[in-house]
Amino acid sequence: MEPALSPDWPLAEHSRFVRSRPHHWHLQDLGQGPTLLLIHGTGASTHSWRDLMPLLAETYRVVAIDLPGHGFTRLGSRMRSSLDCVSDDLAALCRVEGIDPCAIIGHSAGAAVALRCSAKLGRNAPVIGINPALQPFHGLAGVMFPVAARMMAMAPGLVDMLARSMASSERVGQLLAGTGSKLTRDGTELYARLFRDKRHVEGALLMMAQWKLDGLRADLPKLDTRALFLTGSLDGMVPPIGAVEAASQMRNAEARSLDGFGHLVHEEAPEKVAAILTRWLGAQ
Repeated sequence: MEPALSPDWPLAEHSRFVRSRPHHWHLQDLGQGPTLLLIHGTGASTHSWRDLMPLLAETYRVVAIDLPGHGFTRLGSRMRSSLDCVSDDLAALCRVEGIDPCAIIGHSAGAAVALRCSAKLGRNAPVIGINPALQPFHGLAGVMFPVAARMMAMAPGLVDMLARSMASSERVGQLLAGTGSKLTRDGTELYARLFRDKRHVEGALLMMAQWKLDGLRADLPKLDTRALFLTGSLDGMVPPIGAVEAASQMRNAEARSLDGFGHLVHEEAPEKVAAILTRWLGAQ
C-alpha cells in the first residue's frame, strides 16, 4: 500500500511512488527538457523545493525525491541511511526510472548525497550544493551527537516523545529560526506537519545516526565534478566557511554567498536562487 499523500501537499499533483529496493520512494516530476535531480536535506522533504521547482521547470525536467525515511518515502531497511547506502539506493532508483540528470542539486546533507550520486551514476554530472553540509561535527559533539541520534532512533518511546515535543507550529518556528532563515507561516506549518509524523522523525534520526563524511572529504581533491556551492550568509546551521573550504579542495568548484539569507535560502528567495542556478547551468 502506498503511503498516504494529502492532496494539499505542495505539488502533490506531480507526485508518484516507485518501488526500488530496498525502499518505497516518493518523487515529484515536472517540466520537460534536460533533467535536474533535486535532493533535500536531513529532516526535510520534497516540499523544500515547492517554489523553486516550478521556476526550474520552465527550462528543465525537474525530479525531486524524498530521502529514505523522510516525507513519504518508506524505509525498506533501517540500516541503509548512511551516506554511501543512500547514494547507492538513489542511484539504483535513477536507473530503474531512467532518470539521467544533467545536473544534481542538493541542499545541506543532500549536497553530500549529490556529490556521491554524481560519481555513482557514471556521467559525473555537475553538482550544485545549497548550503552544503560537508563538514563533520567537531570535538565532543562529533562523538555524542551520532550516539544520541542512534539511541533515540532505536527507542520508539523516545521517538514518540520527540515528535510530541515538536508538534506545535510555535516550537517548529523556534527551531527554524535557528537556521537563520525566515519562512512564511505556511512554510513553517509544512515542517510542523512533517515533524508530527513519527516515521519522518525516526527517518531523520536514523540518517543522523549513520552519517559519516570521512570518505567523501578524503575524496574531494580527487573529484573532477564541476560544482557550485551556494551559501546564505546568515546560515545558523552549517557555517558557510565549510563550503568555501570544500570548494578550495576540489579541482573544479566554486563557492558563492547570498547575503541576508539563512540555511533555507532556496525557500526564502527561490527567484534569486533559480536565476543563479539557471545562469550557472547555462554556462556549462
